[in-house]
Parts: sequence; C-alpha cells; structure tokens
Amino acid sequence: MSVISETLIRDLFTSSLRTFLQREALEIIEGVNERNNCARWAIYLEQEAHDRGLIEYITDTEYNRKQDGQIKTILDGNRRIVTINCDLILHTRGANISEDNLIAIEVKKYDRSREDKQRDRERLRALTKESYDDVWMNDGSTPPEHVCGYRLGVFVELDRNRRICRVEYYKDGKYDSVSEYTI
Repeated sequence: MSVISETLIRDLFTSSLRTFLQREALEIIEGVNERNNCARWAIYLEQEAHDRGLIEYITDTEYNRKQDGQIKTILDGNRRIVTINCDLILHTRGANISEDNLIAIEVKKYDRSREDKQRDRERLRALTKESYDDVWMNDGSTPPEHVCGYRLGVFVELDRNRRICRVEYYKDGKYDSVSEYTI
C-alpha cells in the first residue's frame, strides 16, 4: 500500500465532520453526552474512509487496546508510562503497521474544565509524535511499545450555546492550525 496523503486524511476528516455537524446538530445543541457524539460521528468517519478507498480502516470510540490485547500506553512529558484511550480513532487495529494510525480525535464540550481540555491536547501531542525520542520509531514492521504515529490529531470543542465547533489540528507532536464550523 502506498503512503496515504495528508490531503486525503484531512479531506476525509473534514467531510465526516461536516456530515456529523449537519446530521447530529439537534443532539449537539441539546447537550447529548460526548461519548454519544463520538459514536455517531464514528459512523460518518468510517464511511468516508471507505468511500475514499480506505476499506481496511475502522473507527473505534474509547479504544484502549494495542497488539495482543495489551492496554494502550503513551509516555507523558516526564517519560512516565500512562494508560490511555482516545475518544475516536481511525486505524487498522494493527493490520497495516506502517499506516495503522491515521486520525485521533478528542471531543470536549465548551463548558468542560480547562484542565480536561489541556489533558486532551497533551494526549494528541503524544499520539501524533513519530517516535518517543528514539525509544521507538515507526519502521513499518514492528508494533510500537507506546502508541504514537497518528498522522492527524484533532481536538474538537463543541459550543452548543453559540453553535460553534472549534477544531484544533495536531501533527508531528505539535499544534498545527485551527478552524471553526457552524453547528
């Protein structure tokens, strides 16, 4: 399989987000739980990936497993092992190691605490790193000890009162850009 372009990844993300915001607007505005929002969005994200030829890709919500059923972990800023799950991901569940982890999404409502939002942003920075300071590098054949290598990390903040969806993008372990959409 050839390398999946960043343009394709961002386009399928954006298209699925627009569909989610359009079809689930009432639920978002009524304040439905974030887990429910992610479960609904997963349907659109996976369909969009399949429509674009990425048939082997699967969406999972609150996913916390890696190879051989082990709990997913990352290294925090102090290089401590931290168990994690992510609100919504697009991946192959290890079937394609070199291009397994495409998109990691964290969703928060506007009124959630600043600390909760910051933890999600830090998680996305860790998940989008290519390696952990050379502890592990994606060689395309060996599964990682700690989860990393997501091509795109996305922090989504849903503001139901102002009907705005603010989206922050993370790439290569760093903040990349921001966009806003109407709910």
